[in-house]
Amino acid sequence: MKKTGAPRQAALHRATKETDIRVEWVLDGSGRGQIDTSIRFFDHMLELLAKHGFFDLTVQAKGDIDIDEHHTVEDVGITMGKALHQALGEKAGIKRFGWASVPLDETLAQVTVDLSGRPYLVYNVNLPDRKIKTFDLGLFEDFFQAFVTHGGLNLHVNLQYGRNPHHIMEAIFKALARALDQATMVEERLLGTVLSTKGSL
Repeated sequence: MKKTGAPRQAALHRATKETDIRVEWVLDGSGRGQIDTSIRFFDHMLELLAKHGFFDLTVQAKGDIDIDEHHTVEDVGITMGKALHQALGEKAGIKRFGWASVPLDETLAQVTVDLSGRPYLVYNVNLPDRKIKTFDLGLFEDFFQAFVTHGGLNLHVNLQYGRNPHHIMEAIFKALARALDQATMVEERLLGTVLSTKGSL
């Protein structure tokens, strides 16, 4: 069960001299993604995150992509991490852990998440080609690091195997979506308490 009494959502705006980012994240959504970062492949991945996580996610980003996409990708990660953290509140009743293994043709990706409040990223992804058109796929590691740091989660991304770089990243984002969907679900047996012997996350 995912629905709770109070809506679990957040809206954030982050503006610097390099980027202007707006994120709205509804955890108990229907999979509606409204994404515009001016980086089409990045948009595609975030749309997958919304759809397969059953999140209603809006991301509007403007950045200095005439220089490089790095600032925009990283700052979206920062803002999305903060939005997830805010939407979860005190994390009462959530399952906390999530895991998914997702295939896409020749590719298999596994993602494991712990909404522990302790940020840590493990990223075992060996790309056969780092480019989709002109976009550097290596920037996704920076996105995940920013997302983890500001969202307060432990995230392990493991590519088991794959040949096509598009398939690899798509499988990873679908697996992340499913893992986050699982981790953010409400566990009725917790009766509104936090799943930790410490009493807090």
